[in-house]
Amino acid sequence: MSRVDRAEPAPANRPPSIDRLANRPELAALCARAGRPLVVEALRAWVEARRGEADVGDATACAAWCQERLAPLIEASQRRVFNLTGTVLHTNLGRALLPEEAIEAAVQAMRSPTTLEYELDDGHRGERDRHVEPWLTRLTGAEAAAAVNNNAGAVLIALAAIAEGREVIVSRGELIEIGGAFRIPDIMARAGCRLVEIGTTNRTHLADYQAAIGPQTAAILKVHPSNYAIQGFSKSVPAAELVPLARRHGLPVIEDLGSGTLVDLERWGLPHEPTAREAIEAGVDLVTFSGDKLLGGPQAGLVVGRAELVRRVARHPLKRALRLDKVRLAALEATLRLYADPEKLARRLPTLRSLARPAGEIEAQARRLAPALTGALEARARVEVRAVRGQIGSGALPVDLLPSFALAVVGPGLDRLAAALRRLPVPVIGRIADGALLLDLRMLDDEPTFLAQLDRLGELAR
Repeated sequence: MSRVDRAEPAPANRPPSIDRLANRPELAALCARAGRPLVVEALRAWVEARRGEADVGDATACAAWCQERLAPLIEASQRRVFNLTGTVLHTNLGRALLPEEAIEAAVQAMRSPTTLEYELDDGHRGERDRHVEPWLTRLTGAEAAAAVNNNAGAVLIALAAIAEGREVIVSRGELIEIGGAFRIPDIMARAGCRLVEIGTTNRTHLADYQAAIGPQTAAILKVHPSNYAIQGFSKSVPAAELVPLARRHGLPVIEDLGSGTLVDLERWGLPHEPTAREAIEAGVDLVTFSGDKLLGGPQAGLVVGRAELVRRVARHPLKRALRLDKVRLAALEATLRLYADPEKLARRLPTLRSLARPAGEIEAQARRLAPALTGALEARARVEVRAVRGQIGSGALPVDLLPSFALAVVGPGLDRLAAALRRLPVPVIGRIADGALLLDLRMLDDEPTFLAQLDRLGELAR
């Protein structure tokens, strides 16, 4: 008898080979999308989980299981959503939407080598800040400018470059906490300078600054409390009053504007927010502010001011750790270029377009969409068009609210309905307040896509 004849027959419940499973037509699309190694890994887990079960070789069930298992790996974790929260610059949802010009510039920078740090005239190495510095100085009136990865980084490097090992005076009313529990005192400590608190939470006087100045004082820091407001019996010292005092003692004034803007928002009917130019004109020596908030560009921290101080920032070792890459620099330069034509700014800059959108236009959109949402809910809840107030967000103008209109869903199971909206192909993010699920339409700029997916809402809400 041959060796083959003597072999034991294979058990009936023996699992199929991984290679044979991976070659099945049902898994072809998944292999093409995820790659064969990941599919093989999932198949091994499938076989192990189903060992001894009758359906271990079921191609359809196997493909569905592998697809579900690999979904977190092959689908982008950052997904497009509809921001209907009523907060325009929503930190958790990515803050400012970039203008098309910035998107195009960023794509070009990603696709090819660039002159990031290269001078075409002489073939020598260049400085990356030169791509944005001319625009920042033009728009703010500052002598020089530098860019880092965010405004917390801008404050950190400014303090480290100017005041490391020495004292910095700050009003108690300006010792703010920004998003993610980052606090000004903590940033100052990491910059290596010593905080000198003056005044009280609600009132600080010029005399308090005068009394705190000593031989170890390196700078006065003024922080714009953009994410809260103290009202009532309160007083703070404006930069225009601080500057003469600082000059007499040979000290620089550093002002952190936080979400700072480059233009006066009042021209579009919005509340006033301090601009970088106003700070420079008041004599502030260094001004820091964000690029991805009211400015409407990519995430960045901007430092503008006196040339000698900006050079110290640019030469500091932290600059390399905090510097911007070519993609964000390209997007930032393109965004700044839009400010050369203020008359067109509200049309071309998505942040400003959303902030300045007329309430009447939003109301008309709400009335158009209300019947479709009512139908999609299949009588589970009532839909009203409701006047609401939204926020600019990201710490800007916290007590000034934007008049808007929302689709207000009233009825039982609002949490379940909110979850169903988040499971749509393009998730819809609203807020529950005042006994309703509110979908504030200020930021809804793609009405067709929003409408097209509503027919799935009834199934998801069951």
